[in-house]
Amino acid sequence: MTNSPFGRALCAMITPFDATGALDLDGAQKLAAHLVGEGCDGLVLSGTTGESPTTSDEEKSALIRAVREAVGDRGTIIAGVGTADTRHTLHLAREAEQAGADGLLVVSPYYSRPPQDALEAHFLEVADATALPVMLYDIPGRTGTRIEPDTMIRLAGHERIVAVKDCAYDVLGSSKVISATSLAYYAGCEEWILPLYAVGGAGFVSTVANVAPRLLRSLLDAYDEGDTARATAAHQHVLPLVERVMADGLPGTVTTKALLAELGLPAGPVRGPLRPADPERVRGLRTAYEAASAGGR
Repeated sequence: MTNSPFGRALCAMITPFDATGALDLDGAQKLAAHLVGEGCDGLVLSGTTGESPTTSDEEKSALIRAVREAVGDRGTIIAGVGTADTRHTLHLAREAEQAGADGLLVVSPYYSRPPQDALEAHFLEVADATALPVMLYDIPGRTGTRIEPDTMIRLAGHERIVAVKDCAYDVLGSSKVISATSLAYYAGCEEWILPLYAVGGAGFVSTVANVAPRLLRSLLDAYDEGDTARATAAHQHVLPLVERVMADGLPGTVTTKALLAELGLPAGPVRGPLRPADPERVRGLRTAYEAASAGGR
């Protein structure tokens, strides 16, 4: 059995805001319940997709409490607590534990580009700060710093560092860590879900799962059933939607919120510096979603 401590199908959930830009807790509860009902094993709150750089510490804690109330024990809640500041990250980790999170998502400190020994020390401090399990987030394209495979292997020695959200696009490096440790590797990029799963990955943490959770879960189900041809077909089927949401020139938060609004689900505006999608992009997103949904459930 694949090691999946938080479940296999995790959604990097958007943070709903109301028309004024304030946190929409009712909307968050409705969206969270919908996503769990549509096959998500867990929800990652206050990640990149959740606009964590522009939400306050108080909003982050309130969001965890509201979603916990909405989903109960039907889904895991992983709280994004990573910042560029170790002290702030430790504070957010403790606040997330008190608010009811099941685990922590901790991205590499960004902009300052710490060397590997400093990076390792940062993650160990966070892991020691609470009793919650930790998912490391390796996304060097955004942070400027890779969590090198040898660093991952050393960090795996900590009892509470249990998983990785992998956006490093390095099949050799990821395979090396998977084979040498018990870390659960979750694909953080949708086009990486099937390749990583095939070499021992645990599942996914997906932005596109906000709008197509069952489509993405069907890929994992097919692979687990031994039907690799069906898994490959599901992978190929969802790629046009993935490209529209994640690789069409706008941040995934912007495109996902636009598409959720089209589907009548809670979303609201994005916060600056992000800007809303223009009508042409929204039409393209809707077309791609309808094509992916046709026969894909």
